[in-house]
Amino acid sequence: MALSPELSHLNALNLPSLNVLKTFAVVAQTLNLTHAATLLHITQGAVSRQITGLEVALGYPLFLRQARGLTLTPRGAQLLPPVQQALALMGDALKRVGSHPDTLRIKCPTCSMRWLLPRVIQLQNDRPDMRIELTASIAHGVDFSNEHFDAAVIFGRPPESPRRAHHLFDEVLTPVCTPDFLPRHNGRTEVADLADKTLLHPTRDRRDWLMWLREEGVQSLPSGKSQHFDTLDLAINSALQGYGVAIGDLTLIEDDLQAGRVIAPFPLCVASGAAYTLLYPENPTPALTVAIDFLTEEARLSREKLSALLSTSHRLVSAL
Repeated sequence: MALSPELSHLNALNLPSLNVLKTFAVVAQTLNLTHAATLLHITQGAVSRQITGLEVALGYPLFLRQARGLTLTPRGAQLLPPVQQALALMGDALKRVGSHPDTLRIKCPTCSMRWLLPRVIQLQNDRPDMRIELTASIAHGVDFSNEHFDAAVIFGRPPESPRRAHHLFDEVLTPVCTPDFLPRHNGRTEVADLADKTLLHPTRDRRDWLMWLREEGVQSLPSGKSQHFDTLDLAINSALQGYGVAIGDLTLIEDDLQAGRVIAPFPLCVASGAAYTLLYPENPTPALTVAIDFLTEEARLSREKLSALLSTSHRLVSAL
């Protein structure tokens, strides 16, 4: 049977073995044969023979042997980065292929875990044959060419191209707190009631609070008390513990609102223009298709609950 052009090319290269390349990478990192031998669990003589054999096969020296130790030659230094990258890619590929074949890996921003995690657990309970691993990140994007995920929930402006993208829900912001944290006057809470309260900010620049206040006609923060967090989820958790008033996304705190753990005391809600979107690469697997269908249906139900809330007790404006 004839070899493919790719395999014929590799065969013509007469590549060194992976063990020899690994030895080169370890020696280049340690610049010490004894230390390298310890890390590789072989003898120092074996390390020396592998490096010498590699240099003979390549036709040029990789290291300068000096009394005080080893140093890479210019060619050795040039060869090291691609060898390290190739070994890392090979190791990652072996790990992925050797893992559970039905495991779906989904990346998501940390703030979306309040909505996403309960639904992923529900899906796994409904489908014991599926395994889903969520990786939470403070990064709000994904690069499928360099990150090994089957899908990702991203936060921000909706993608311009809807291909392989499903809109989940828009970000709708309003202050949230525990039920008895703020006073009520004839059934209403006023912005002035925030004056002596701690404002919990999900970002360092306070932009979410300032956005909501502008729509209320207030141009500055009503309170000098504040705490800043790196994610919206951390701010909401602090509000749940009664430490202050946070800006919350109504869909992300849907379960907390329904259970009465928090309330949204102000009728004004602001659509920030950002959204949560489910992305996936080409040719989703059958398992991924099941997950996509499930999450998009759950998102549809969440959007319906939000519409019902806005039509009865809250009003929505857009910050765009």
